[in-house]
Amino acid sequence: MNKNTKIWLNYVLGGIISILLLWGIYLQVQKQLQRIDSNAIWNTGPHYLLYLTIILMPLNLALEAKKWQLLAKSAQPIAYRQALTSLLAGIAFSIITPNRIGEYPGRLLYLKRKNTLRLIGVAVLGAVAQMLTLFLYGLVGLVYYNIAFPGTIQTVVLVACAVCTVIIGLVYWRFDTWMPLIERVKWLRKYNVYGKLLKRFTTKQQLTILLISLFRFAIYTAQYLILLRWMHVYMPLAEGFMMAALFFWVISVIPSVTLVELGERGQVGLYLFHHFSDNTVGILGATVGVWCINLIIPAVVGSILLFRMRLLR
Repeated sequence: MNKNTKIWLNYVLGGIISILLLWGIYLQVQKQLQRIDSNAIWNTGPHYLLYLTIILMPLNLALEAKKWQLLAKSAQPIAYRQALTSLLAGIAFSIITPNRIGEYPGRLLYLKRKNTLRLIGVAVLGAVAQMLTLFLYGLVGLVYYNIAFPGTIQTVVLVACAVCTVIIGLVYWRFDTWMPLIERVKWLRKYNVYGKLLKRFTTKQQLTILLISLFRFAIYTAQYLILLRWMHVYMPLAEGFMMAALFFWVISVIPSVTLVELGERGQVGLYLFHHFSDNTVGILGATVGVWCINLIIPAVVGSILLFRMRLLR
């Protein structure tokens, strides 16, 4: 295949992928907006709250791109701009996949093919850091929920979350101790190279990656609280933060198929925040809003960037 043919095929394939992703994003947005009363949603607070939420979005993306750069550079040299582009492509793919499982495969599409296996290895470490962050915040939220609204089910969920948090923490901080166990299993030995790759990370680097994840989650939670206030859903700041952290934990641990049956994120938000407010429209509006700002806008940009992706090299 000559060079000109490859160029045209890359544009055609990239364009098709971009169009399909944009269409998938459009359907997702339509699906979410159908849950909101379009007449009541305009009854909002000061617009500077919305602007503040939008301003925090680039900061969130910048931190995640930096984290991805730290992870990926252990497998190949990568500039910050390339890491950001890879991140946006991943977000675009994540929108149309259950539980956002398409995010890391989407990121890898923008990087060198010969290093794909190595990048998968470091992506696992990043995913574990993200999971540990999620469970740490979820644990804080569950502790508060058990104190404020005690019950048997709440206690069981809290204990289960605490056990999972400890296990995930051990996997993240002591992954090197698991390598001998992997080597004992014949069909897992071929993955030993990933363990050797992960050993390149120092404790300081792991701590940096985890701190970035924790800070990003705090920003995301703050955005949600700001949007709730903008939609006239009022609650104490500390209690609101812990409930928002619990909200993000719940929507992450419950499979997407189940979330569809529950009415997706909005129903989870209504269940948790009805303790503070009966403003159903406000809770649903803030839930959809934080989703649109942090996922839909970057996903649209990522979909457009995929038009220039070189699938054929």
